Amino acid sequence: MSSTSAPLRPSRNRPVQLSGLFPSAPDLSVSGVSIDSRSVLPGDLYVGLPGAQTHGARFAATAAEAGAVALLTDAAGAEWAAGSALPVVVVADPRAELARVAAEVYGRPGDRLALFGVTGTTGKTSTSFLLAAGLAAAGHQVGTIGTIGFRLGEQQLASGRTTVTTPESSDLQALLAYLVERGADAVAMEVSSHALALHRVDQLRFGVAGFTNLGRDHLDFHLDQESYFQAKAELFRNGRAAAAVVCIDDEYGRRLADEIRAGGQMPLLTTGADDRADYYVASSELQPDGSRLVRLATPTGQVGFRLGLLGEFNLRNATTAAAMLDVAGLDLSVALSAFGEAAVPGRMQRVDLGPGAPGVIVDFAHTPESVTAALNGIPQGRRIAVLGCGGDRDQAKRGPMGVAAATGAQVVIVTDDNPRSEDPAAIRAAVLAGARAAAAESGAEVIDGGDRTHAIRTALRLAGSDDWIAILGKGHESGQQLAHETIAFDDVAVVGREWRAVMGEPDA
Repeated sequence: MSSTSAPLRPSRNRPVQLSGLFPSAPDLSVSGVSIDSRSVLPGDLYVGLPGAQTHGARFAATAAEAGAVALLTDAAGAEWAAGSALPVVVVADPRAELARVAAEVYGRPGDRLALFGVTGTTGKTSTSFLLAAGLAAAGHQVGTIGTIGFRLGEQQLASGRTTVTTPESSDLQALLAYLVERGADAVAMEVSSHALALHRVDQLRFGVAGFTNLGRDHLDFHLDQESYFQAKAELFRNGRAAAAVVCIDDEYGRRLADEIRAGGQMPLLTTGADDRADYYVASSELQPDGSRLVRLATPTGQVGFRLGLLGEFNLRNATTAAAMLDVAGLDLSVALSAFGEAAVPGRMQRVDLGPGAPGVIVDFAHTPESVTAALNGIPQGRRIAVLGCGGDRDQAKRGPMGVAAATGAQVVIVTDDNPRSEDPAAIRAAVLAGARAAAAESGAEVIDGGDRTHAIRTALRLAGSDDWIAILGKGHESGQQLAHETIAFDDVAVVGREWRAVMGEPDA
């Protein structure tokens, strides 16, 4: 059960016959697909999936009341749905069938779009936004799909989705059809390891697929790093992409590039830190405002552009995006002209608090590597890091997150992220242990900041006008997930409000 409101769908959709999807099924017209009984519309095929805590087929009667015409599920689901009035189609693995069914029902919208897919532990969102900016500069109508949500051009699209990076295939195919209906001809999409493992992007063929890097993340789902890598690598297998761009700055990127090269199934271009890659930054000149003037080496010569995103690590994201645009045949100089003004919500996002205030950035950094990169991306001055770790997620990265913070900042304030069902103090204790161990060598001051508002207020009170505060972990998120509720919480809004309180100003 993924959401409490309907995902985005096209306003017009030609029904298909259920018997055309499954020869043994009754001859019924299907106009939509849903895996959530609360989102069912009249004419839908309801797909009851097995879940970690319950089975979707348990809600077949609710789906029928909402207008579903049939149920697709497995044998266990058929037993759960025995009391419903819906015709039942039973398959061994309904999740594996879901993408095919949704693609057919929504008219295979992916075939009418230039699809750019980006995978990796970090950099997916920034790379996708740079891709979208470059495509728009070249004259395309661009949809963007990822952690921050869905966009068409500069318009943020309202949807009742969760915070997953890549939607379930039923919602994804409907969203692509919605974008096509509204004039999109290209989509820049983040492709998560979960999406690849759970068949969410089956039935899509990407014109170009890009790989940014691989660090420690999502081991609560994949169990070990090798399984995590294999899930990411699926984007480059079995004809999912027509061309590949791979950053070879880490061992996993080099390994993936070797695999693609050995397979000989698609063109491969590499990006990296030096001339061992096909695309690399030949020179970069840091400007007073934190932007950079870049000369990018490509297989056909050098091209110059300005990159507005803070942080040296964004040079890698920009290089990957540039290579993907080049491989797709765009005029690279035109596409790169958009990189100077491209901005990504919650990714090294600067918050202007006014004259005399410290510098503030808000970033989604939630792995040890991304914490290091974010702190290293701060232009100058003393660094004050505010961060925590999410509950009900990989516990083994909590200590290393603290180590990264205490290595890269002079002051570390450990706070709550999204504690979910766990004890917030216990999560903080694990991060604090890592931070204090690293601080014994680095000399960083380490503080238990308590709840997130208090931690941000503490950082503001400690900071001078030449200091920088990095508020890490939640980025663009507008809510904080607690044990029994999700409360409104936006780091950008909270830091502004708390700064006004520190300065004795009335809240706006």
